[in-house]
Amino acid sequence: MRISTDKSELNVPLIHQFLSEQSYWAKGIPRATVDKSIAHSLCFGGYLDGQQIAFARVVSDYATFANLVDVFVLPSERGKGYSKALMAAVFDHPELQGLRRFMLATSDAHSLYAQFGFTAPANPQVFMERHVPGIYIH
Repeated sequence: MRISTDKSELNVPLIHQFLSEQSYWAKGIPRATVDKSIAHSLCFGGYLDGQQIAFARVVSDYATFANLVDVFVLPSERGKGYSKALMAAVFDHPELQGLRRFMLATSDAHSLYAQFGFTAPANPQVFMERHVPGIYIH
């Protein structure tokens, strides 16, 4: 799999389709919201034979903090090591080095992220969130 951060290569209709129809975290997300999120993030596309099969997005100040979001590998390509390759590319990216905190939220991929040093928060009592589940479903 070839991994690129070139946004012009992204298959945005595919990304939108996956997020809005198949993800558990962004069901119903509008295309305009996906477009805006891509514009304001460091994006990683994974490609096989010129076709996008994977995606990840990082929101960061590139100095102290990053949040990993919207990670997926198409169902037909899972189990082939592509998620590990995608995560390696994310964590090797030069703009994402030396950060004090790298966050993510997952319901089903804890073992993948643990391989890259993620753990449950040491002090969960210091974290708060403002979460609006189902915001895109009307």
